[in-house]
Amino acid sequence: MKRVFLILCLCFLNYYGFAQQVLPPGIYTSKIRKAIKRFEAGKRCFDARNDKEAERFMHEALEVDPQFAEAHILISVLCREQKRYAEELQALKSALALAPELYIENYFRLAELELSDAQYASAQLHYTKFLSYRGISAADRSESQFKLQCIAFALEALKHPVPVEFKNCGAEWNSDLNEYFPSFTSNEFEFIFTRRLNCAVCYNPYQEDIFISQRNRFGQWTEARKIQELSSTGNEGAPSISADGQYMFITVSQEMDGLYMGGKSKGYGSCDIFFTKRQNGVWSRPTNLGPAINTPAWESQPCFSSDGKTLYFLRGKPQRNGSVREVDIYESHLNAEGQFTEAQKLPSPINTDRDEQSVFIHPDNQTLYFSSKGHPGMGGFDIFLSRKQPDGSWSQPQNLGFPINTSKDENSMIIAPSGNEAYFASDREGGLGGLDIYRFNLPELLKPQKITYVSGRVFNAKTSEPLAADLALTALETQINAAQLQSDINGQFLVTLTAGHDYGIQVKKPGYLFYSAHFSLKDQPADFKNPFIIQVPLVPIDTGSRVALRNIFFDVNQAVLKPESKAELWVLIAFLKTNPNVEIEIGGHTDNVGDKAANITLSENRAKAVYQFLITEGNIASSRLKYKGYGEQKPLVLNDNDSHRAENRRTEFKITKSK
Repeated sequence: MKRVFLILCLCFLNYYGFAQQVLPPGIYTSKIRKAIKRFEAGKRCFDARNDKEAERFMHEALEVDPQFAEAHILISVLCREQKRYAEELQALKSALALAPELYIENYFRLAELELSDAQYASAQLHYTKFLSYRGISAADRSESQFKLQCIAFALEALKHPVPVEFKNCGAEWNSDLNEYFPSFTSNEFEFIFTRRLNCAVCYNPYQEDIFISQRNRFGQWTEARKIQELSSTGNEGAPSISADGQYMFITVSQEMDGLYMGGKSKGYGSCDIFFTKRQNGVWSRPTNLGPAINTPAWESQPCFSSDGKTLYFLRGKPQRNGSVREVDIYESHLNAEGQFTEAQKLPSPINTDRDEQSVFIHPDNQTLYFSSKGHPGMGGFDIFLSRKQPDGSWSQPQNLGFPINTSKDENSMIIAPSGNEAYFASDREGGLGGLDIYRFNLPELLKPQKITYVSGRVFNAKTSEPLAADLALTALETQINAAQLQSDINGQFLVTLTAGHDYGIQVKKPGYLFYSAHFSLKDQPADFKNPFIIQVPLVPIDTGSRVALRNIFFDVNQAVLKPESKAELWVLIAFLKTNPNVEIEIGGHTDNVGDKAANITLSENRAKAVYQFLITEGNIASSRLKYKGYGEQKPLVLNDNDSHRAENRRTEFKITKSK
């Protein structure tokens, strides 16, 4: 249709009806019959899709008459279709110099090329010239006005460049092929990315596979290797590895959907999002995330939040030519049953009426980086950041500035969990070939919040056997669920948390008493070489077993539950409802400071407060509950310093009946 439209334009030369001189059909800017004859022969070749011959005839026409504007226009179209943009630009300039009013859309196309080439002043001139005409379409007018906003932004950004220095990440990750879409584990020990291979036996000439590089004990990165169990003759890519390295979300092309889905289906759309779990160092067969995420449209570029609660990804409409249009960022949340909810489009100001790409949520779970054509930028896709506000909304996106953004497309950027370095794909000069992965130090204003990571091990308190268990971490000041995750079969877990806060942790597993503790990261530096370590002993459910409720809080010498105690109490309620045959005694304990009799009374009143909450709020039968105050009679450790006395001040429960 584009070609038919152009032929009509070239035949009638009455493109808009408001040119200074409207020529009758068949009348050209050239009066030389020999040039016209070659031009018309070239038009016939162009219409027959014989581009090589069409271009030959156009050049022959120009040899006869270099002032033949229509020949320059058709050459510009041929160059555009072959992506010879520098030649297209010169052909358009020649056409406009010869016949400024002949086809005014040439101003628009010339401005587009100049903007892409960072010729901002010229692009500004030609967009403005294009807008001076009446009768142009509303879509072209809107696009030109938006691009003028981009040019104004770019001219200002060039005056205030961001202080960054780009460094190629080297041969451990890069090759003479294309590398892109990187992802880190939270401890920065593993780095995965997509590599596009040349493949003669694949579904298409190129094959995307997932590669992994690991940091050795000397702090050096190993040469990237293909993850064989996730490789096929089709395309798998755009990986997002979970914070603890146990799960990976990947994009799978339609051709391979059937293979991973047992040959029964080709999936939901042209690309679907799958997940895979690592067990004993091997990744499982990828599983389609299903209709809550995947649709007949195109889903790609997943990013899983480090708190284990939200999946961000892209959705767009595939086109017949292989491109994708109307691309937006979506999110889906894991519900209490561990299922993803139906995905929803992120609202304004993130998504726009133009395309978005490359969504990345930093492990602080509050700073979103993404690429967009819909916010004023340097031209093409620019990278932006937006921060989640206290009410859950997103801030107005901030352009990362020049030279992080240029007139070309920038995307595929992630931020290391430490928040200090950014990684992205680029085909800039000096690389190893194709797209390479580069890094740069992130300026302070563009950094996410400081985080640290917490790791530990869950095990049987009696046998020391490692346990796979469910963990939940809560920010004590806000009672917001900070993370939910599972320990692996070796009992190991890892989670990133925003520094500067106090956290409670609850760990549960069927057949065991839940574990409760709290810790402070207020003075913990975001040091990825020295993480915060937690050991989690789980006690099997048995009569006489007991658990200290470390996240039950009271004011000094008071027996009124503080609001931050509620998260812990609801965990206890859930435990009692899951185990309906269990009966417990709630015990209150103090240190040895103060009067002994007063301590007995205080501890009993505190135990009673928990007892009453379980009955009134949790609807637990009182017949299953007892409470008692022990005062200072049963210390866990000596009351010889403040730390030990704090450990002895506690509320705990004991199993009095388990069957």
